Amino acid sequence: MYNSSKKEIVIDASEKHYDALHEIIEKLVESDSELELILTIKFNGVSVDLNISESLIVINTLAVKRSALRGGAWSTAGKQVEKHLMLTLCKLYSVNEEYYESKFIKDRSKNVDREIDFYLKNPSNKYLCEVKLMGRGNPESADAIFARHSNIFVADKLSDQNKHQADELYVDWIELHSKDWQERFETILVKLNIPHTKFTGNLDAELDRLFPGIF
Repeated sequence: MYNSSKKEIVIDASEKHYDALHEIIEKLVESDSELELILTIKFNGVSVDLNISESLIVINTLAVKRSALRGGAWSTAGKQVEKHLMLTLCKLYSVNEEYYESKFIKDRSKNVDREIDFYLKNPSNKYLCEVKLMGRGNPESADAIFARHSNIFVADKLSDQNKHQADELYVDWIELHSKDWQERFETILVKLNIPHTKFTGNLDAELDRLFPGIF
């Protein structure tokens, strides 16, 4: 119909004709109980045909690999932005420098500096903050945070499992994709007795003002 097999066109066509395709497939299955699915993979001129069982193995393997690669990439990104993100949050709420601290932690097994650990402080204690950019559906990434006994967990997205686990371990958490992330951060500052000023300005405008002094 479209004289093309481009990914974008295939997806668009599938969405437009989903109901019709679904109906046709249902009728095929009902009329032929021995309907067989064959997946053909071609690479560098070599092709192989896979039956339905073999196809499912390949699809599941690719999905697991993609998830692992994606999780590793986001974890690396999280380490690179941790200090800058926490500094931004502190400056948005006018937290003085005496109430936070960042420092390198050396990984002796690799003989290199690991990532920067960031702490919120009051006169009595220091509270370890951990930033993870991992996306929803990657709960194992949160396990490292709990294993390090972090006090504050900041992430772009958190699954319900992550939140329940944090609550059970008395770890304060902030999900940056949620609408209440600002309220949660202020609640943590109040809980830790850290002086601050409630942020009520325009977020985009304030970030434009702060970033040159942070990066």
